[in-house]
Amino acid sequence: MNLFADIRALVLSDIVAMSKASIIPNGLATNNVTVEPPRDAAHGDMSTNAAMVLAKPTGMKPREIAEALAERLLKDPRIISAEVAGPGFLNLRLSPVVWQGLIAAILGAGTAFGRSNVGQGIKVNIEFVSANPTGPLHVGHTRGAVFGDALASLLDFAGYVVTREYYINDGGAQVDVLARSVYLRYLEAHGQHVAFPDGTYPGNYLIDVGEALKAKVGKLYVGKGEDVWLNDIRSFATDAMMKLIKTDLAALGVKMDKFFSEKSLYNTGLIEAALENLRGRGLIYEGVLEPPKGKKPDDWEPRKQTLFRSIEHGDDVDRPVMKSDGSWTYFAPDIAYHYDKVQRGYDLLIDIFGADHGGYVKRMKAAVSALSGGKVPLEIKLTQLVKLFKNGEPFKMSKRSGTFVTLRDVVDHVGSGVTRFHMLTRKNDAQLDFDFDKVLEQSRENPVFYVQYALARVSSVIDKATEAGVLVDNKTLSESNLSLLINEEELALAVKLAEWPRLVETAARANEPHRVAFYLYDLAGTFHSLWNKGNELPELRFLQDDLVTSQAKIALARACAVVITAGLGILGVEAVKELR
Repeated sequence: MNLFADIRALVLSDIVAMSKASIIPNGLATNNVTVEPPRDAAHGDMSTNAAMVLAKPTGMKPREIAEALAERLLKDPRIISAEVAGPGFLNLRLSPVVWQGLIAAILGAGTAFGRSNVGQGIKVNIEFVSANPTGPLHVGHTRGAVFGDALASLLDFAGYVVTREYYINDGGAQVDVLARSVYLRYLEAHGQHVAFPDGTYPGNYLIDVGEALKAKVGKLYVGKGEDVWLNDIRSFATDAMMKLIKTDLAALGVKMDKFFSEKSLYNTGLIEAALENLRGRGLIYEGVLEPPKGKKPDDWEPRKQTLFRSIEHGDDVDRPVMKSDGSWTYFAPDIAYHYDKVQRGYDLLIDIFGADHGGYVKRMKAAVSALSGGKVPLEIKLTQLVKLFKNGEPFKMSKRSGTFVTLRDVVDHVGSGVTRFHMLTRKNDAQLDFDFDKVLEQSRENPVFYVQYALARVSSVIDKATEAGVLVDNKTLSESNLSLLINEEELALAVKLAEWPRLVETAARANEPHRVAFYLYDLAGTFHSLWNKGNELPELRFLQDDLVTSQAKIALARACAVVITAGLGILGVEAVKELR
């Protein structure tokens, strides 16, 4: 039940009727006609820009169109007022019966209320985190993980078919460095004193890996050269790191559908197949790149390379895929990986990168455009940095990694739910401040507490009603006398609940799960406002002296809890019934 979509359909129907009555011309484009909440709730329940959209193509004044449209809209029993405002906006108020029916619909659907088919079964691959398997996930990865997982849940809720994917960067030189670092810890496990040269990974997290390697192979590699142990320890160490990473993700409530290994692209013909696809499109050639403007190094000399004509697909320059010595550039396996995703039949690809990958966006979008013949769009979302604070001051924890604050440091300190919600209180491309005291603070200034507190209050009402012998199951409440919900404050909460299905679709289309967090905070605020007014006005309290009235008012509270629970589910945050 999407009331905004329903009323928009009514507006469009009346526009057709006006054209048939020769009030306006036939065949007018109405794609830009919207029905949405007004900026100021005092102006009504909904507002439409229909007259503004139609004014120019009709040559009529917007207010003239709005007045004619208002006259027709008022014939529908759902509309009790239609007022022209400003240059031609039309503000609508709906009958209380509509809002009362909405409450019943929410309770009937449960947390499925607001689910949408706007995605129409479009197959989406969301690649996120994809950290090098060289250590535990850090706080920056945490934000990418939360954003990617919430986006996946949002799109699923909106009718898309979603795959969560992690690309394991296990084919590069960094894995050799990892193997050498583990070897040093392995020697330590055998009682040797070792030094960690610059460029190795000195974090304590590798101590256990060194011990595990000792337990597996004993003294087999002690005193032996890299030619003996490097490949074996690469695999052993990578497996150990991926086990650690998966454990970290699980602590955050993130479960991937697929892990794709970069190693699988090498010596398997996959890179060659991807580049051959591009070559067949005339997009691979041998050439010489010009040095970057203003950055010509002293020792620069022109070198013939194998290049991808990425500029033909929106990039700034063509990109090398093979070096002059015949080895692949780092871009080549990335092309092959995305070619594999295109071949798997996805309709849309979404990559979530850290803020330091901004320069990589155009070339990857160009590659996917070329590989798919422009049929599969690639959207790249960048997640900005997270700054840690405690009591408003920059905060540093003990770093098990040796170099950075880990995901587990954050989750163990404040919990998964708090971490996830707060990570979504800013748009992904905006810097985020994470204050360990404020995210645990029990006040309105802490969004996650404020939202959870609304659930706790509803739960308290339900418990008291149950103790009093009031039936409060969803079926009973949905069939209660909801016509008793007539107070302005009660209807205001119902109006806010009506925004949920529209919000889901809007957020999904924009790939912006933070909108869900914002909405839940606003919804909680509307609920708390009603609760607080009930302290002043007994008639607004959820528990009344008579059973019938109590059930109607509790139905409203329960509907609010249902929507909050659904929203928290999208964000991956547990819906608590009691705060401690």
